[in-house]
Amino acid sequence: MPDNDELPIDLAQIERDLRERALNKQKVALDTLAKVSAEIAVPILARLLESSDFMQRRVAVMGLGNHQVEESFQILAKIITSDVDPNVVGEAANSIFDFGDRAIPLLVNLFKNTNSWLVRQSIISLLLDTNYYAEILTTAEIAIADETQSVKEVGILALGHLLNTTVAERALSLLFGLCHDPSWRNRWRATIALQGLQNAATKAAISRLQHDEHFRVVAAALEVANHWASQ
Repeated sequence: MPDNDELPIDLAQIERDLRERALNKQKVALDTLAKVSAEIAVPILARLLESSDFMQRRVAVMGLGNHQVEESFQILAKIITSDVDPNVVGEAANSIFDFGDRAIPLLVNLFKNTNSWLVRQSIISLLLDTNYYAEILTTAEIAIADETQSVKEVGILALGHLLNTTVAERALSLLFGLCHDPSWRNRWRATIALQGLQNAATKAAISRLQHDEHFRVVAAALEVANHWASQ
């Protein structure tokens, strides 16, 4: 009797399961489809993208990330500019990121053109795992001007990641400006971000922030100073 792995795969059942509401069935179907050749799997996933149900389209773009062939890349590249649901676009961004260098310009362009906080936060998080410092800086500058506080804060976090890179001077300048921001949350995040670089200028900034009007900023500045002193 053949092992389960040798049994023929019921593609029709997989396609039905991908359209199910039950997440466990969708996951099993995706895992099974990941083992099928792209020639077979991609058309199934492409059909799923025609659904009006954003959850089914999200499942489809997740599946496309398992098949890194040109057809998958082109479909994902289209989805990130044409789908109207941020959940689908954000998941498509995650999938296309796995295609490597060629995906980076598309993600930066998407970041510039989207108004979705979800998509913007997803893209910055992805870029922080790369050495594309100029691109991270570009997205961070846009993020700190975003109206959504959570996007601003992830932008400030990104600036902190750049303090020992080729774009450190600009990142540091932006963080110093944020240390004077009217919003205590932005000053607080900027204070924490400065921990990544200990020099005369950052020490002076942290010293000043220890006398900030908001106690959370003061606490963060004291913590950074203590961290530096313990090194």
